[in-house]
Amino acid sequence: MLRLFTAERLSGNDVLTKLDYPAYFDLLDMPVPDGHAAILDVLQQDRLIVPGAAGGFDITNLGAMLLARNLGEFRSLQRKAVRVIEYRGSGRTDTLKEREGFGGYAAGFEALIGYINARLPESETIGQALRQTVPAFPEIAVRELVANALIHQDFLATGTAPMVEIFPGRIEITNPGEPLVDTQRFLDSPPRSRNEVLASLMRRFRICEERGSGIDKVVFEVERHQLPAPLFETPPNFTRVVLYAHKALAKMDKSERERACYLHACLKYVQRGSMTNTSIRERFGIDEKNRAMASRLIREAVEAGLVSIRLPEASLKNREYIPFWASSEQSQAP
Repeated sequence: MLRLFTAERLSGNDVLTKLDYPAYFDLLDMPVPDGHAAILDVLQQDRLIVPGAAGGFDITNLGAMLLARNLGEFRSLQRKAVRVIEYRGSGRTDTLKEREGFGGYAAGFEALIGYINARLPESETIGQALRQTVPAFPEIAVRELVANALIHQDFLATGTAPMVEIFPGRIEITNPGEPLVDTQRFLDSPPRSRNEVLASLMRRFRICEERGSGIDKVVFEVERHQLPAPLFETPPNFTRVVLYAHKALAKMDKSERERACYLHACLKYVQRGSMTNTSIRERFGIDEKNRAMASRLIREAVEAGLVSIRLPEASLKNREYIPFWASSEQSQAP
């Protein structure tokens, strides 16, 4: 972050007024210590506050970013408050509602996720006896992607903040800063973060997943709900992930089908498996009698250079498929 401290020479009471310290202890499943001095001592251990050189306490950028009751009170960080925008149509010309600011990223995370989920479209499914309304997007996937956007943003990018945009058929989650790893390798690359201290605390708060498993879980949940594959984009100086509501396979275009097959192959590979005709049929809900349809989807991904045949000598019926980058890794193995 640009500055180490965002508020300086505060009294202990002022610190506890500005920081949501009960949320800190609740997130760590710890009892709140007795007395202000004990509370302030614990906050110092995580460098959320430090003794001020001129007396009192200084709130660090880390402390305010995670635990602020109101980020707007911290001038250097107020532009980092999360924005959630809801639109009436598929474009950005007709805004239905916009809200900015949910407190610190950790203290306000559940309120942020609750607000987003309350505004996501729903779909109706018919069970054995009753109709059931379910979210159009997997809540776990939304949670993981929002957490990633908060943690991996570039805090040196001024005047911009993480943003969640909700459209009738999709949700877009954008954060400042281009990703540190290739978007095609999100599922298998070891995670890299510009903000490791913040990421470490968010993991301790159980807001984000263990290292490297967040995107895997997103793709898994999308496949479990048989939704179109997520789209990872890198507009200049930003990272954006797009989740799509349900769309029938027949209505998916070629790029959507190829992307779904590729991410399915990546997920299978990191799970120590391979994509097959059977797994693709399960992913898209294709009946077994339509094996030829699944074969066409796989062939499209192979021709696009996104997946490779694992063992070319295997019969067509028994073939397995892996991501394009995995075949070169296997050929280099001793």
